[in-house]
Amino acid sequence: MEPLAEKNTQIEQQEHEVAVAREDSGEGLKAETSEAIEETKATENTETTEKEPAEERPDFSPGVQREEKAEAAETGERKQEALMEMYEESIMRVREGEVVQGKIIQIDKEFVLVDIGYKSEGQVSLEEFIGPDGTVEAAVGDTIDIMVERWEDEDGIVLLSKEKASRIKIWDDIKKIYEDDGVIQGVITNRIKGGLSVDIGIPAFLPGSQVDLRPIRDLDQVVGKTFDFKILKYNRKRSNVVLSRRVLLETDREGKRTETLATIHEGKVMDGVVKNITEYGVFVDLGGIDGLLHITDMSWGRLNNPSELFSVGDKITAKVLNLDLERERVSLGLKQLVPDPWTTAGEKYSVGSHVMGRVVSLTDYGAFVELEKGVEGLIHVSEMSWTRKIRHPSKVVSVGETVEVVVLSISAENRRISLGMKQVAPNPWDVIAEKYPVGTTIEGKIKNITDFGLFIGIDEGIDGLVHISDISWTKRVRHPSEVYKKGEEVQAVVLNIDKDNERFSLGIKQLTRDPWEAVPEHYRVGNKITGTVTNVTDFGVFVELEEGIEGLVHISEIAREKLKTPLGKFQVGDIVAAKVLNINPKERRIGLSIKQSEVDEEHDMIADYLNEYKGPASSLGEVLRENLREKAANKDSADKVPEAASENELAAKEGEDQGDREEASQQEQESLAGEDVTEDDQGMESTPPDDGQAPPLVETVESADLAAAETVEAGVREKEL
Repeated sequence: MEPLAEKNTQIEQQEHEVAVAREDSGEGLKAETSEAIEETKATENTETTEKEPAEERPDFSPGVQREEKAEAAETGERKQEALMEMYEESIMRVREGEVVQGKIIQIDKEFVLVDIGYKSEGQVSLEEFIGPDGTVEAAVGDTIDIMVERWEDEDGIVLLSKEKASRIKIWDDIKKIYEDDGVIQGVITNRIKGGLSVDIGIPAFLPGSQVDLRPIRDLDQVVGKTFDFKILKYNRKRSNVVLSRRVLLETDREGKRTETLATIHEGKVMDGVVKNITEYGVFVDLGGIDGLLHITDMSWGRLNNPSELFSVGDKITAKVLNLDLERERVSLGLKQLVPDPWTTAGEKYSVGSHVMGRVVSLTDYGAFVELEKGVEGLIHVSEMSWTRKIRHPSKVVSVGETVEVVVLSISAENRRISLGMKQVAPNPWDVIAEKYPVGTTIEGKIKNITDFGLFIGIDEGIDGLVHISDISWTKRVRHPSEVYKKGEEVQAVVLNIDKDNERFSLGIKQLTRDPWEAVPEHYRVGNKITGTVTNVTDFGVFVELEEGIEGLVHISEIAREKLKTPLGKFQVGDIVAAKVLNINPKERRIGLSIKQSEVDEEHDMIADYLNEYKGPASSLGEVLRENLREKAANKDSADKVPEAASENELAAKEGEDQGDREEASQQEQESLAGEDVTEDDQGMESTPPDDGQAPPLVETVESADLAAAETVEAGVREKEL
């Protein structure tokens, strides 16, 4: 495993000096001390042996005895002092850097006093006893392992360290665990470059590839957790320890895998632990082998993401759906542990029943409502309101909202249910026709103005439309906003109610009588009228007879001479006189003629002159009177034409009048020609001219006609004067 760990991880080695108890030196010092003590004892024995013969030859001289005693006392003191110095020196050399046990005898503000069996108590910094929560983890009387860090010769104070003693002991444990191929427990403290830092008494390194059997994307999720680890390698001098959790997991997995493969089969219900979560499902550890629980097999109901149901480490029970031992692939199912709710949906949700459900999803075309786990129905956007036009379901409902619906249809085989919201309340269109029959006058506010009309609020959720053509009988409204404003109160008449298409038609102009209905009463064909020019076009002139009533003078009825366009000849606002040619109230048309009006005026003037003329009668005057009488008769007959006659009949009548006028003119010419040819003239006509040719009769008639016309014109001028 060491080559694998070295390959997968790059560890920055940091040098760390650790005070190591020099056991070999301590043992040497102890040996030297023991030898010194033995030598001292041997010397005393030798001196005792040497003195024995002297005792055999005693010298009872008082002076000699005193000198011997003094020398012996002095020698003993020197030897004892030397022995004590050697002993103290040996203790100092042995105990410094060594781990010993001590007993806490006092706790001060800065130090903890520990008795290690020396003449002076040792001091340990209080900070070494403060725990993560800030409390002092020490009490008087506790026995602890400490290391003699330094001796203070002058003050006689011994400096001790609890942390260094713990490190020395931990390194001994690490060495033993590594050699015995054991397991060590630690807490993952934080994330570092390339892996995690683990506290096993000293900081250790856990490579990211050794955290689990599969790479973990988010290493922060294991921070603060305690695990067992295998020691891959360690270096005491560099304070470096490399751990692995994956080795232990692989060993455990292999044992469970063999056991699981021996018992697994399709249809078996097994317990497992969620190892990983993806968007499409979760991987479950079944014991040495992983199974996939797809999102579609988790619940009969709607599930957006597996994380809504599971978390890493959750224990679950699932059913084996498919098994491939060769590829070691297992498909699991959770919803298969409970019956399919659609098997009984047809009985529980009959058509027309009212049920409660929770909105779980919104689309452009409707909302999905969960009636129970695994059973959902669709409320189409058209089934949400009787009266409102819903563009998006979010205008009515929201996800998570509980609503009451009516079952419209159900197909358990296709797993579909159609629901409706508007069916919960009665359809207002069923009673609207009874409440507002056609012809009823209603009053309401204008809710909206469009290019084609006004929408007026009638009842809650029901609006009526006043089409732009039903705003006024006479005014040409280009846009409804020219006449009305949004929010304005108006009255209207109910014109039509279409329940199937949910349309309510209103009219404002119907509040008053159509002025065109009275047009045949006010105007008759042949009447002369006076009006104001309202518009001049290439094909004619529009003349307003009264407010809202206009007639058209076609370009052919403007003047006797042929005009290409009336533009420039008339201006808007000009007052003109015209003759009514035809009337069509249904199509709202009145035909006018300025030319016929002028012709009639001339004829009237001629008739008045001839009626007042008292001179001798002439055949020409009689002919003209007869012609005028025929025209007056034709005029009277034209006045008696039915008012409801069509334009084609009126046009035919005008054609007949024109034919009569042409025939009368021909007769006038013939009469004039007959009267001018008298008996004298006949004699003149029998006389050939100088050139031997007779003058044409046509020229004679035209001359007579011209003379008669000049006579009439002269009479008219006299009358005007």
